[in-house]
Amino acid sequence: MTGSTGMTADDRTVRDLVLVGHGMVGQRFLEAWSEQPAARHWRVTVLAEEPRPAYDRVHLSSLFSGSTPEDLALCPSGFLAEHGIDLRLGDPVSAIDRAARLVRTESGAEVRYDVLVLATGSVPFVPPVPGTDAPGCHVYRTIEDVDAIRAGAATADTGVVVGGGLLGLEAAGALRAGGLATHVVEFAPRLMAVQVDDGGGAALRRKIEELGVTVHTSAGASGVLTGPDGRVRGLALSDGRELPADLVVFSAGVRARDQLARDCGLPVGQRGGVVVDAHCRTEDPAVLAIGECAQAVDGRVYGLVAPGYQMAETAARTIAEQQGQGFTGADTSTKLKLLGVDVASFGDPHGTAEGALDVLYSDSRSGVYRKLVIGADGALLGGVLVGDTEGYGALRPLAVAGKPLTVAPEQLVLPAGFAGSAGPVALPDDAVLCSCHNVTQGAVRAAVREQGAESVAAVKKCTRAGTGCGSCLKQLGSVVKEELEAAGVSTVQGLCEHFAHSRAELYEIVRVTGLTTFSELLAKHGTGGEGCEICKPTVASILASLGNGHILDGEQAALQDSNDHFLANLQRNGSYSVVPRVPGGEITPEGLITIGEIARDHGLYTKITGGQRIDMFGATVDQLPVIWRKLVDAGFESGHAYGKSLRTVKSCVGQTWCRYGVQDSTTLAIELELRYRGLRSPHKLKAAVSGCARECAEAQSKDFGIIATSAGWNLYVGGNGGMTPRHADLLAADLDRDTLVRTIDRYLMFYIRTADRLERTSVWLERLEGGLDHLRAVVLDDSLGIAAELDELMSRHISGYRDEWAETLADPDRMRRFASFVNAPGTPDPAVTFVPERGQIRPARPGEAGHTLNAPVLVAGARLEVLTP
Repeated sequence: MTGSTGMTADDRTVRDLVLVGHGMVGQRFLEAWSEQPAARHWRVTVLAEEPRPAYDRVHLSSLFSGSTPEDLALCPSGFLAEHGIDLRLGDPVSAIDRAARLVRTESGAEVRYDVLVLATGSVPFVPPVPGTDAPGCHVYRTIEDVDAIRAGAATADTGVVVGGGLLGLEAAGALRAGGLATHVVEFAPRLMAVQVDDGGGAALRRKIEELGVTVHTSAGASGVLTGPDGRVRGLALSDGRELPADLVVFSAGVRARDQLARDCGLPVGQRGGVVVDAHCRTEDPAVLAIGECAQAVDGRVYGLVAPGYQMAETAARTIAEQQGQGFTGADTSTKLKLLGVDVASFGDPHGTAEGALDVLYSDSRSGVYRKLVIGADGALLGGVLVGDTEGYGALRPLAVAGKPLTVAPEQLVLPAGFAGSAGPVALPDDAVLCSCHNVTQGAVRAAVREQGAESVAAVKKCTRAGTGCGSCLKQLGSVVKEELEAAGVSTVQGLCEHFAHSRAELYEIVRVTGLTTFSELLAKHGTGGEGCEICKPTVASILASLGNGHILDGEQAALQDSNDHFLANLQRNGSYSVVPRVPGGEITPEGLITIGEIARDHGLYTKITGGQRIDMFGATVDQLPVIWRKLVDAGFESGHAYGKSLRTVKSCVGQTWCRYGVQDSTTLAIELELRYRGLRSPHKLKAAVSGCARECAEAQSKDFGIIATSAGWNLYVGGNGGMTPRHADLLAADLDRDTLVRTIDRYLMFYIRTADRLERTSVWLERLEGGLDHLRAVVLDDSLGIAAELDELMSRHISGYRDEWAETLADPDRMRRFASFVNAPGTPDPAVTFVPERGQIRPARPGEAGHTLNAPVLVAGARLEVLTP
């Protein structure tokens, strides 16, 4: 395969370039081609089969959780018109006439070409077994496939996914989220057999089965079982078992879509794929092939987007007669989240190189598995990370570089935050940071030094690094910061690639300007895109802190994480917890009865928490409004266990009951919890009030804690009882009640105003310049002159507080999100299979022995005390 495309550098005749297929790789080709100087002398026609322009197929599963096709669009508005590209949708190519250099479409149109680029992608593989064409069988590849699966799921109870790879597990996650009892069938002995090893597969399986998905490995599909109506009723497995099913999704891999090439006589690989050389040319130099339909020079067909992008860029250079590196192979590293489980694989994860050794860390209790493959020369060759993928951004470039490590691999294998784990690892400049666009660390540093790129956003424009899957963004930020600091440039700690401002600065912008939506803030103070998983929930928290409407209204709803999205905490098995507020732990007998009846009627597991509340676990999405209606009618309100906000103000019984108590701690705790309820903050807030120095409420381990004295109240701040415990500091002593409350008001608002995203008060206080003395000066002495502003912000919060669940129940638009299926809102969400919790005994069914009705529940931890006057 030699020769050129037939155009010389001096030829100025307008020529015809035809692209077949407008998927992710096709769009990247158009972008790369538009950057070539020669592009202005070519007329470009794109012939696409799908009815819509290119979209992000990698994030297809987000359509099951509220995203729209428009959210996935990849073709920028105005791009086609700007570059004179003729895009024809819904009219696939049916034949190629290489002799006449013509392509024919199904509509009968004929389009001439001087150069033809095939970007036809792949098709899902459906096993050749009986019944796969029955109603209820689906594949998972396009937006239309998603629509069909959603429609089928509306009338289904059980779904089976054939295939335990990347797409298969995504499909399983979608079915489980839709309320179906879900099975995954994988022919290999482990899930994600290509990407992970046996240990990683076992860890992944445990995590996924904990979520309620049943996994069957070492088994294939032998046939689809149908009922008298011809619809799916089950799946027969190769080991003789039968699984009941109302819906079957085939996601057992893909095959290169190379039929057009076969029909016109172009060579294809033994296992499929149009054979191309290092410059993406087929045997016919006027025809190129890129992406999943092409077999690269190394004999592989790459099914990932990053290699496809590299082939697209190579093809654009080839047609423009530009010198550049050809495509000889690609990094197939992957980092993703499957059913909420972090998984990453890079380099040679299976240790196939001679003399390779494994360094392992495995904690089956927490679901963390980390393996590094080390070569005989001490170089990092690859690895597998399950449950904790922190460090992937640095480990993958090290593996690609293939140079001996400068630190002990035993340190690198430890999870993030583990005592003794290694700090930042120096990467060579030829290490590839962005595998999607093959951008090295040296190229990123050069963009900062030589092109004046002073932010990740600027580096992205210069190098395209970080514009693919995005897994390198954290590493990019570190390199940019290092390079700027080395040059003596002061660095601004921006929130993310979309905002050069810190969270505290964005808070001030929103507060001063009165902006009320994320899109307004992004348009006026951000850069490009639609935001990310960092800035969206951060801005949502800021807007909520400043009282800008209900958290589920309009654009706000799309910014929330999974917990705020349903006003409930998502649990590991896919169900939700219901946590009503119990201020100060004080509850009436009627309230206890209401909670008990709800838990009994809905089959919920109940737990008295360390924060003096009663949590109810096991609710499905469609049950949440029903449960909360009963709670609201009984006088309860949201406990905000799902939000970054005040959780509880714990208390002892104080002087009312305790013979050691010197102040009424319970009344104060109730007052403070009702005062600060719903207060959105950078991180969750916990508080406590102890009625004497015996400290039964453990106030000195809280974000703010109060201990009674004979002369008033001592106020402690910055405590944390979590993974990194911190003893709270005494901010002020012997305060009267009014001064105490005013001081807490200012402390909380100053924290909310200045803290970073997801920063606990303990970390914030240690980072705060001037530390405790500065905080004391601000909130007690008004050293910054902002005390009145802080007081007003708290007053605005208190006067504007509305119970989120009560308002949700009163609004039909908000209630729509709690339907299991949008086209069948009355259909219940079948509960995921549950396992017994801490000795809970299931009540006996009629005629069943071995259990007793209304058996007690063993509850570890706090004891409930019912107090009566």
